[in-house]
Amino acid sequence: MELRVVVDDITKIEVDALIVNLFEGVSQPGGATAAVDQALDGAIAQLIEAGEIKGKLGELALIHTLGKIPARRIVVAGLGKQSEFGLDTIRRVVGEACRFLRTKGAKKVATITHGTGAGGIEPEKSAQAIAEGGILGLYTFRKHITKKSETGEIEELLIVDRDESRLPQLERGCSMGKVMAEAANFARDMINEPANFMTPGDMAEVAKKLAAEYNLKCTVLDRGQMQELGMGALLGVAQGSRQEPKFIVLEYKGDSSSQKTLGLVGKGITFDSGGISIKSSEGMVDMKGDMAGAATIVATLRALVELKPKINVTALAPATENLPGGAALKPGDVLKAMSGKTIEVASTDAEGRLILADALSYAGKLGLSPLVDVATLTGACRIALGTVCSGAFTNNQELVDKVIKAGEKAGEHIWQMPMYEEYKEQNKSDVADIKNTGGRYGGAINAAQFLSTFVEDTPWVHLDIAGTSESDKEKGYIVKGATGVGVRTLANLALALAEE
Repeated sequence: MELRVVVDDITKIEVDALIVNLFEGVSQPGGATAAVDQALDGAIAQLIEAGEIKGKLGELALIHTLGKIPARRIVVAGLGKQSEFGLDTIRRVVGEACRFLRTKGAKKVATITHGTGAGGIEPEKSAQAIAEGGILGLYTFRKHITKKSETGEIEELLIVDRDESRLPQLERGCSMGKVMAEAANFARDMINEPANFMTPGDMAEVAKKLAAEYNLKCTVLDRGQMQELGMGALLGVAQGSRQEPKFIVLEYKGDSSSQKTLGLVGKGITFDSGGISIKSSEGMVDMKGDMAGAATIVATLRALVELKPKINVTALAPATENLPGGAALKPGDVLKAMSGKTIEVASTDAEGRLILADALSYAGKLGLSPLVDVATLTGACRIALGTVCSGAFTNNQELVDKVIKAGEKAGEHIWQMPMYEEYKEQNKSDVADIKNTGGRYGGAINAAQFLSTFVEDTPWVHLDIAGTSESDKEKGYIVKGATGVGVRTLANLALALAEE
């Protein structure tokens, strides 16, 4: 979809559909909506008076203009209560309105700059939110569907404003939103791929292709190199699969004058059967998405190379399958991680923390700091926080505050979880330095405490996205399937650190 900012009179622009808005409880439309209402001889005001348009969040009212203005249809999108209005409202409204108009066969759609009047939103931020909402909300994954879509696609989205002096701000916001949303959709594409199309080798090829296209440095370690480095935890998980494990290193160099490099680490289990500790068949079909953390950090570097912040960022993605083959890891086995620590494998289904242990150790070897890892790590985090919030765990309050703030800017909710020393007791082993699961209670925290032993004193945040990486329904700019959560948060974090 092409995205453009134009300076024009909203009542004179020729499009298939035009998106305007209304706050809940408003009896008389204002701003651009009022101009459209006047051109339609008060049609919007009449529908408000009749109670057909209430302005509730998520409400969409379609009006046919019948030639009174060049736009053939008007969608009045409810913004909800003005006191609760924010950038995420704009994303949601634009995403839902665009999806609705796609079902009506619209090809060319225009929208006003939501929130820049009574909403108090800066034009640049409004344009960014519109771009993100439209691109994320219209995302589809149809690569393996042979039947042609019945609805077609919206080909052009115009952001229309009458004030020419605001054009540079709107274009900056539009450009930023496009980069952010397309990067998140890039992650969604990777996560939505079936596991036979996104093996560890396939993931490495995606990273190599991205590096070649965007001038990033890409290194892929094979099994032999991992053995030389002593990555026994990662290789232990890989034992049960015929697919060769890969360790992907992607580097963005935005500041040649600095020796500091932000490290991003992502869990890349391209299919998780649970191994010998096999999962139930119910829900196993979704385990192709257990590499969402790796997809997130790869996609983040795609965004950064376009945004060009003055910062160095290295992404590490350990990638393997977790399968119950004849050579597979067994409960009770002991592995030796790259750090030298020995790990008792209490459950082969707690494999994500094993591969991350070696990745975090490798990050330490490279001197990366601070560190943020992203992983669909525990069902326990989904039970604790549902599908609304990602869980954050840290050894550095200042860093986690920045991560949460970056998430707020992206409209991605992150909730900090406790990391009391007492939780470490559950990971104690009788036969090794540590065991890979501390039992059912406090499972997300035990997993984070396990990871913390491989980070040592480096400032670090662990994001558990098990509950937020996928959605089973459409809502706002979130569509069914992979959400791409974390990409825009991490890009915002890198931008903020670069500004510092």
